[in-house]
Amino acid sequence: MITLGKWITKHKNIILLIAVILLVPSAIGYVTTRVNYDVLSYLPTTLETVKGQDILVDEFGMGAFSMVIAENMTMKEAAELEKQIEGIEHVTDVLWYDDFLDISVPTEMMPKDLQEAFFNGDATMMIALFDNTTSSDDTMDAVTDIRNTVGKNVYASGMSGVVTDIKNLALKEMPVYVVIASLLSLLVLFITMNSFLTPVIFLANIGMAVVYNLGSNIFLGEISYITQALAAVLQLAVTMDYSIFLLESYEANKEKYPDDNKRAMAHAISNTFKSVSSSSVTTIAGFLALCFMTFKLGMNIGIVMSKGVVIGVVACVTVLPAMILTFDKAIEKTKHKELIPSLDRLSHGIIKGRWVAIIIFLAVLVPALHGNSNYEIYYNIDRSLPKDIPSAVANDKLKDKFDMSNVHMVLLKNGLTAKEKNNMIKEIEEVDGVKWVIGLNSLIGSNFPDTMIPSDIKEMLMTDNYELQFVCSDYGSATDEVNAQIADMQDIVKSYQKDAMVIGEAPLMKDLSDVTDIDLQNVNNISIAAIFLIILITFKSISIPVILVAVIEFAIACNMAVPFYADMPLPFVASIVIGTIQLGATVDYAILMTNRYHKERTDKGCSKSEAVSIAHQASFKSILTSGFCFFAATYGVSAYSEVDMIGSICTLLARGAIISMVVVICILPAMLWVFDGVITRTSLDMVKAKVAHRDRNNAHINSNMAVNSNDIGI
Repeated sequence: MITLGKWITKHKNIILLIAVILLVPSAIGYVTTRVNYDVLSYLPTTLETVKGQDILVDEFGMGAFSMVIAENMTMKEAAELEKQIEGIEHVTDVLWYDDFLDISVPTEMMPKDLQEAFFNGDATMMIALFDNTTSSDDTMDAVTDIRNTVGKNVYASGMSGVVTDIKNLALKEMPVYVVIASLLSLLVLFITMNSFLTPVIFLANIGMAVVYNLGSNIFLGEISYITQALAAVLQLAVTMDYSIFLLESYEANKEKYPDDNKRAMAHAISNTFKSVSSSSVTTIAGFLALCFMTFKLGMNIGIVMSKGVVIGVVACVTVLPAMILTFDKAIEKTKHKELIPSLDRLSHGIIKGRWVAIIIFLAVLVPALHGNSNYEIYYNIDRSLPKDIPSAVANDKLKDKFDMSNVHMVLLKNGLTAKEKNNMIKEIEEVDGVKWVIGLNSLIGSNFPDTMIPSDIKEMLMTDNYELQFVCSDYGSATDEVNAQIADMQDIVKSYQKDAMVIGEAPLMKDLSDVTDIDLQNVNNISIAAIFLIILITFKSISIPVILVAVIEFAIACNMAVPFYADMPLPFVASIVIGTIQLGATVDYAILMTNRYHKERTDKGCSKSEAVSIAHQASFKSILTSGFCFFAATYGVSAYSEVDMIGSICTLLARGAIISMVVVICILPAMLWVFDGVITRTSLDMVKAKVAHRDRNNAHINSNMAVNSNDIGI
């Protein structure tokens, strides 16, 4: 690595030129990468509900729908509104009263179920059908056009409206996330570093790495809005350490080579690459664990973030050294007095109070584990959004005016008799929470000949292979009530036809909860196993990985217990990703301190007391800087974001960074002290060092005995 370091320092101008040129294709890649705003689209394609959505598109030319509520309109005005909506691009049809009866016919002539479905007082409801999937750009454009076309007393509800609102919020907020994270990180660096220019250089380097990462996402085809929102903030948070390591090593080597900055930087690059490459492996492992989720959003986040860490490491040992050498004189001119005083006395106090730390650990452990196992998770996506956005207002109108929260769809293969379909509809209508069922049989009756069915209705609800029915539910998505309702409906339709399906927003969310419950446990187990193995190989020890993983898992439990005791439900995504990200990103703090302790015990033969004290003092400031940078980068986003799916993740990460930092600083040294005997007997390098030390002592004793024997003439 010294040779590579020398090459980098020699060609620093070329490296900077290449780094700037690469920003152009990266920016193009970033702009042209599609963003997916529908997390339900990441469900496994093997699920029946997902297959049903594909059948809807292929067979009916319909991938999504929206309930449109209009208030204070005459029948004629409502009919005009229907025509307006039907004229919007990507709206295939609108299901309303005039599809069954002429508007001149009194509504009292309709069956009671249909009256309740389409009218309530001064309000009427229509079902707009779209020709593409819920989260497609075409459908979101159609929802936007509906909102722009219709009057102020008209509301478009449904998942397509929710996804459209998520897109609008995300586009507004994402640029602000980066600005907030950058400014707060800059503030932390100004306080913890002794130069005003160095923090700016750090952010410029990481900013380049972020652009490279986001630009390279074009090869994935698309990324989730959650991934895009978190990528820059997380990459900034987890890779800032690497820049700090390089600068500290450079400053140390400048003292060895005061007249040759390039040589000092070459050695700094070599030293940093060794420490950063091993440190980054745990972070990468944490992100890659997400790729094992069956819910493919995890793979999306995992690939983008692990790629970002790798790019961050490369930029740290190539672009950053070139920037530091280029602005070396300016850095020296902008140096200021250290703002943080010596932490040695505080470190001594923490080591002295190690038994207090152990007592606190034992006292907090049980309630932390209890809270970590019992916090509430919610799966309803629109619950993560502000209450005043258009989709939320429309959904409230739907509930208030028509006492309905969901519309499920029953997808039947052709072949059932009219009598069977009629009986099935009657059974579905008797399920708790079902208000009405709209299908061909409910509209025309079981004795009505197929040849007499109006062609527009038939095309809307029947193809050569399938038939479609709409089922109204007054239960909200992702509730126990609606999940039980869906299960009962599935039992009914399967009893008539094994290939029949219950699909729609609520069935998808039911599958989402089933899939992610399994993913949560699997991802945590995989990340723990992977990081345990990495630490085991790094330290050649059985006990050290147990201690380090236990310490960080304790910090994670404390973090996740807060929502339980504060009665704050978490969105499902936050509960899945936080454990593996906090473990992978903050176990580095523990590794940094333990690595120094290990070195003092093996290489220098220090006593337990000396090794723990030296390791704590040496790593104290670095851990504080890293922890507060991580906190600063994520806390600002959590405070600003109106999308709870993003805000909750950043809140957990910000709090997790502080908790991990405090636990490592206060509890880890006590653990190393208490379990030193176990560590020295179960760590290969320490066993070898102990044997070597004993041999040296024996040799020294034998040498003294020989000298003494000669002295007395033996």
